[in-house]
Amino acid sequence: MPSRMGARAPAGFGRSFWELGLLLLLAFVLLQGSVFPYGADASSQHAKDGCSSTHEGKPNRTKKVFPVLSFEYDHIKTPFEVSLWVLFASLMKLGFHLVPRLSSIVPESCLLIVVGLLVGGLSKLIGESELPKLDSGNFFLVLLPPIILDAGYFLPIRPFMENLGTILMFAVVGTLWNAFFIGSVLFAVCQIPAAGLTHLGLLSCLLFGSIISAVDPVAVLAVFEEIHINELLHILVFGESLLNDAVTVVLYHLFEEFSAFGTVTVLDGFLGVISFLIVAFGGVLVGAIYGILAAFTSRFTSHMRVIEPLFVFVYSYIAYLSAELFHLSGIMALIACGAVMRPYVEANISHKSHTTIKYFLKMWSSVSETLIFILLGVATVGGPHNWNWIFVTSTVFLCLVARVIGVIGLTFIINKFRIVKLTTKDQFIVAYGGLRGAIAFSLGFLLEVEDEEMRHIFLTAIITVIFFTVFVQGMTIKPLVELLAVKKKQEAKRSINEEIHIQFLDHLLTGIEDICGHYGHHHWKDKMNRFNRKYVKKCLIAGERSKEPQLIAFYHKLEFKQAIQLVESGGGGKLSSALPMFYRVLPQLPKSREEEIRKILRSNLQRTRQRLRSYNRHTLVADPYEEGLNDLLKKQKMFELEKKMNNYLSVPVATSDSPNLRRARLASDPQAYNVKPDPVEVPTIQVELASPQSPDSVNILDEFRKDKEKDEDTGLTMKPPSGPSAPPRKQSGEEDAKDPQKLTRCLSDPGPSADEG
Repeated sequence: MPSRMGARAPAGFGRSFWELGLLLLLAFVLLQGSVFPYGADASSQHAKDGCSSTHEGKPNRTKKVFPVLSFEYDHIKTPFEVSLWVLFASLMKLGFHLVPRLSSIVPESCLLIVVGLLVGGLSKLIGESELPKLDSGNFFLVLLPPIILDAGYFLPIRPFMENLGTILMFAVVGTLWNAFFIGSVLFAVCQIPAAGLTHLGLLSCLLFGSIISAVDPVAVLAVFEEIHINELLHILVFGESLLNDAVTVVLYHLFEEFSAFGTVTVLDGFLGVISFLIVAFGGVLVGAIYGILAAFTSRFTSHMRVIEPLFVFVYSYIAYLSAELFHLSGIMALIACGAVMRPYVEANISHKSHTTIKYFLKMWSSVSETLIFILLGVATVGGPHNWNWIFVTSTVFLCLVARVIGVIGLTFIINKFRIVKLTTKDQFIVAYGGLRGAIAFSLGFLLEVEDEEMRHIFLTAIITVIFFTVFVQGMTIKPLVELLAVKKKQEAKRSINEEIHIQFLDHLLTGIEDICGHYGHHHWKDKMNRFNRKYVKKCLIAGERSKEPQLIAFYHKLEFKQAIQLVESGGGGKLSSALPMFYRVLPQLPKSREEEIRKILRSNLQRTRQRLRSYNRHTLVADPYEEGLNDLLKKQKMFELEKKMNNYLSVPVATSDSPNLRRARLASDPQAYNVKPDPVEVPTIQVELASPQSPDSVNILDEFRKDKEKDEDTGLTMKPPSGPSAPPRKQSGEEDAKDPQKLTRCLSDPGPSADEG
């Protein structure tokens, strides 16, 4: 019985629960006519007559029938809609990557713009009067900073600094060329009567050219990260899109001011150049100051690891706002802040804080990028437009032509100073990758002009150029990269061996520049590294990490990653055996011994600053103190050369050669048969040579020349005397006894010594 009651209890409880729910729903339906109007009337009445009250001093409020439930959408409208848009953007991004074939054909930015167009079109169809728009204030203050901070914090410093000159040429000179070329040619197009835009002046066209000429970093990041282009081309195009912000800001404000007054003087142009320098370097200075402050603050966060990522985000955002406060380049301030703080902050914070910073920045920038493209599509549907075929098509065509001419012309100049030249394929990718995006649209939206028609024409042309570059160029750049076989990025993990070789080559090139007396970028890079190690690290990095060499720090980072991978893969038991001997041996080294080793290495291996006399092989100046040394060196070289030549010209002769053959060889090379003293003490016979005045003396060389003239073809031959006048052969002993002068003549040419062979 109890068991049956226990079995029936849940069923009865469930039935009563559903009945109670139905009763509450019925009560809600019955009371909706009185609850909501009362609440609405109460709130509206309170808003209208906030100062009215009863005779007791209390506000006049209507009593609600059911005071718990109420509907106040206006109270949560803004955060609720923002949350819905973020959720919608994230779902679109997730769905895009769930279809591999679609993501391999269409870039993500194109699909997001299409989604924005669909949302805007549906809102129009259902009669929505006010569509969400890409407000310039929200764009520059909320959506853009996360994307730029993510790019600046994780910017590859080494390739960026090595190609800084090329990037500045494209960013500064290239942007100026695009702005003036597009603006001036568009002014000429507007003078055509068929265009109907003769009222547009030159300054207005130059203002539009300054807006449309800049490459957009958001669009470049969205497209180039999907095609995985090589690091050189990526840093050239992306670096240009980051650094041309200063040029765009200065040109925009200058031409906006000039177009309002209508006059430009030479002084205005000079002040414009000064303004550019102030905007660019001022933004970098503001960002560097806040980056140093963030690094210094992270030095003291060892006891409070939770708030470490917060300092990175807050200092960066304050740097951006401070730059925008004085109309400086906020983008360059964010880039400088992230690049300056990163090496010091990562040395101070924990690994968990580093992971938090990395993924929060990636998430924040991804959501901002998605919202930008969706809202751009919505604004295209809802915004006012004024279509002019001649102006719009001319703008698209001139953007392409100006980009191609600028890249080719600047590359021709840049390649004269680059070691690694930019090829034709590289120039094509750089020119084709000049995408426009939401920055141009926001600047066009910010235009404050009296003629609204001109503003609508500019916005229509800007949106058309954005759509053309994002859809046409963005969708075709990946097939073109594969067709041209452009080198792609190789995902390779850096090893300790590679790091050693990189540092070795840096020291080697620095030493070569010191010897040559040429102060290149390796020289200044080494100067900055020394200043950083000697002063900056001690102030911004806490503990022993400030004294740690760069190679050891990189080694620690690699080993830490390896340990994490081992633990995540389930190989935690092998962790102790996988650790290298470095961790087991180095801690046992005494401090005094370690300092002694470092002192020896520092004094013997790092002396690259011994200043010698700088010289150039084209302008060598004679040193009077080195004349004696030069003469000595010349004599020594001549002696060695003469010795080598004697060795090369000597002909080894066998001792068993006949005297005739010896005379012939002596005639061919007399210097090779100089009699040298024998190192071994062997008895020698010294015989006085015959006098040149002696009638019986014979000059062998003269006889050899005479015989050679007679027998040139057969060579030198010595025939025995024949004929009736020839004396009979005698014994050598009798001939020597009878005629001692002939013996002297024969012995006067003993031939080469026996040791010459």
